[in-house]
Amino acid sequence: MKKLGLVVAVLMLASPVWARVDIKCANDGNLVTVSYAVVGEPNRVSGFGLNITVDNGAKIKSISDINPKYWVYPGSIAIDTTVTPPVITDNGSPVRDPVKYPGGTLGGLDTNGVSIEMGALYDPPGDNSPNAPPTSGVLLKFRVDKTANVCVTITEDPTSGGVVLTNPTLNPDVNAPKFCFPSAVLCYTGMADYAQWEAAGSPVCWCYPRQCHGDADGLKQGSAALGYMYVASNDLNVLISAWQIKDPPKGPGITPAQACADFDHLKQGSAALGYMRVASNDLNRLIAYWQVKEPPKGAGVPANCPPGNRNP
Repeated sequence: MKKLGLVVAVLMLASPVWARVDIKCANDGNLVTVSYAVVGEPNRVSGFGLNITVDNGAKIKSISDINPKYWVYPGSIAIDTTVTPPVITDNGSPVRDPVKYPGGTLGGLDTNGVSIEMGALYDPPGDNSPNAPPTSGVLLKFRVDKTANVCVTITEDPTSGGVVLTNPTLNPDVNAPKFCFPSAVLCYTGMADYAQWEAAGSPVCWCYPRQCHGDADGLKQGSAALGYMYVASNDLNVLISAWQIKDPPKGPGITPAQACADFDHLKQGSAALGYMRVASNDLNRLIAYWQVKEPPKGAGVPANCPPGNRNP
């Protein structure tokens, strides 16, 4: 028994220190949120080196909502070393430049894969620093150009060192299961303007039975005593949040949630001035059924918007 105890003790000393980082994805239409969590350790992630790929012909179009704690981008940062001390002239982007670093770097935006490099630099250093990144949170978001039968795969990028903790003796296991877009986002399959749906971010709300009549959220407002309405202030607020926001390159574009106010499923504008998904035509649709009460208090909003196969 003593010999067994000694063997166990030796094995424990020889074993590497264990840690785990979970990386998960979730989506709102074609906008994918990448989050992380350090499991069982007080250590923080000091750097992320990840390869993100999508399959079935999809492309990654843009990166947004970048965690501000990971603001150092080694794969694209520009530093002027001709002055003392050196000065950062351009923070760059989390997406490593495949032209500048061709070996092992994925194709970049507008391809099926990006190599991500993000590091944390803060003062004072240490895991207990008030400026240290949290042990969990949103890392970034990215938008894909299609969602039908598309899966996302995230792996460590060996070229940039993968996922690194503040304690360099810890080599964490990275758990990043494949993420496939759920079938709920395919509710618009077969519609004549399916391409417009994907361009708008594949918003599930377009499948609501009254969405084309100004019902952005699919929900009623009001009371039994005064009457219920499907098109009211909540829907107007969605429209206001997206009002005349231009698509790239003239503007940032709208989110899938804001696209719920694109009631006519068309863009307005021009190539010269920019296109908008939410503008006067959508406002007119909302006005047409503004505060129309449901029976028995009123005629109600027709529940005939195709495909009409989803409710919130």
